[in-house]
Amino acid sequence: MPGVTTENTTTTPAADSLPAAAAGIWTLGDLTVNRIGLGAMRLPQTGAAFHPDSPPRDRDQAIRVLRRAVELGVNHIDTAAFYFSATRSANELINRALAPYRDGLVVVTKVGPGRDPSGAWTDHAGPAQLRGQVEENLRQLGRDHLDVVNLRILGDAPIAERFGVLADLREQGLIRHLGLSNVRPHHLKEVQAIAPVVCVQNRFGLGAATAEQDELLRACGEQGIAFVPFYAIAGAGGERGAGGPEPEALQAVARDHGVSTAQLRTAWTLHQGPHVLAIPGTGDPGHLEANVAAAGLRLSARELAALDAAHRTGLR
Repeated sequence: MPGVTTENTTTTPAADSLPAAAAGIWTLGDLTVNRIGLGAMRLPQTGAAFHPDSPPRDRDQAIRVLRRAVELGVNHIDTAAFYFSATRSANELINRALAPYRDGLVVVTKVGPGRDPSGAWTDHAGPAQLRGQVEENLRQLGRDHLDVVNLRILGDAPIAERFGVLADLREQGLIRHLGLSNVRPHHLKEVQAIAPVVCVQNRFGLGAATAEQDELLRACGEQGIAFVPFYAIAGAGGERGAGGPEPEALQAVARDHGVSTAQLRTAWTLHQGPHVLAIPGTGDPGHLEANVAAAGLRLSARELAALDAAHRTGLR
């Protein structure tokens, strides 16, 4: 970030004064991150994520967003090799924008069911495929090791064998820390005897969660594991993005604070516990600024009670 120049000196803002630091910090193993980060899913395209007809995003715009995010104090970027459009790859955009990576910047990726070159979704990855996916992320990001790798799963199948593959790659130095994505509470218990888990990344948002996900959020807090919601802004819209009418309570509190409902959703997410991280995804510079600004939004007990009631109303 450009410094403030005086006659004889140049100073740079302290890290804890940057907008992304306003919500505090959490640790992923031995890595310290600000609690608001950036999701890279929307960097490669505009419109619905993963849709074959979604137009690729302007390359220079995506790169500006990544660099601006770091200027704002974002030091946690969530990505995956399967975040791509016809002509853009999130990992390669991150590499182009941010390499050589500054100290303290944490890039989290995920492996498991992915997409083939045509964009079609694939089934669960076997042991050899998991290693290949890890190596693919290393190549695209231009790294010799990955900071955090989340094992993403589908359904309710046992995951110990697949997690064990990643644990072996951790022992080999290709991965620093391990996490889980799209899991249920028993999956977390299943793998903890194999290797430490530093984060759980699941679908969660105001009015768009399940009682089981609420349980997992609490369990992570009790064990000191980061809980990292995806689609926290989009809610029920998922990969299509936010849309549709918002609960009146959400609109009312947003009006009182003079912020958007998207910013309020992010702030509510961060208020769910000090272990909860937010990774709002965008490739739009204006949205990035607004998302990061939500880190400094403080909600009263009365406001939280109203929003919690709206959340429980939508609970499945």
